[in-house]
Amino acid sequence: MLRRLTFVGSSRLQQEKQKDYRNVVLVQVVIIVMGMMLSGPLLENPRSEVSKLIISVFSFFGGLYAFLLWDLLRNFTRNTRLIAVVFLALVGIVVFGIMIEFPYYKLINIENRRAALLVIHGILFPIEVLVIVYTIRDIFFSEFLTPDKLWGSACVYLMTGISFGSLYDLICISGLGNLGVELELGIPNYAECVGHSLSLLGGIDSRYPDATHLIKNLGVIEGLWGSLFTVLIIGKLLGLPRPDHGNR
Repeated sequence: MLRRLTFVGSSRLQQEKQKDYRNVVLVQVVIIVMGMMLSGPLLENPRSEVSKLIISVFSFFGGLYAFLLWDLLRNFTRNTRLIAVVFLALVGIVVFGIMIEFPYYKLINIENRRAALLVIHGILFPIEVLVIVYTIRDIFFSEFLTPDKLWGSACVYLMTGISFGSLYDLICISGLGNLGVELELGIPNYAECVGHSLSLLGGIDSRYPDATHLIKNLGVIEGLWGSLFTVLIIGKLLGLPRPDHGNR
């Protein structure tokens, strides 16, 4: 009886994780597609009405993505303090980011916008890495091949591209490097950094060959990690048995 109850509890957790993984992946796809397809107006004129609309929609999905990261994290740990800290941090950066980046009017006036963006991405990037670590641990320490592991693998792969994009943007904001072109800091630069990251992760030559030495070296690390993760995850998932529900 206890074994059956344990299986039922585990099955419910797998279903919850599968739903959360799927939601994160869908929002990641929306963010990536928007960044790739709608970045043109942002590069031409970030102050145009079309650019303002794009920034508003992009910000909405960015806030939704932050919430889904927190919701996903709750599946991996019972550390209520960590969950609370991450929640407050994500709420803080979403609210603060909207207040300084809302395109139609400024809710608050920040003299040092670069420092504000540095704080936002400096908090967001470690949280993304934390969720990636927990997700990888969940996938590689599993005993059976279940649908949530497949969605989790896609989640980690796309999150790697987005998180490295955050890292490149963080480097640009800090002044330690850039993509080799003049881009306005904020969503325009972030969208291009994510595009640069996904190009390298997918084995495609970057659109910014004149990026600084630091960003190029990090790009090599990202490309190697993407290839290594693909090999490891295929080997892991192919080697996992499917759960035998009939014997449970």
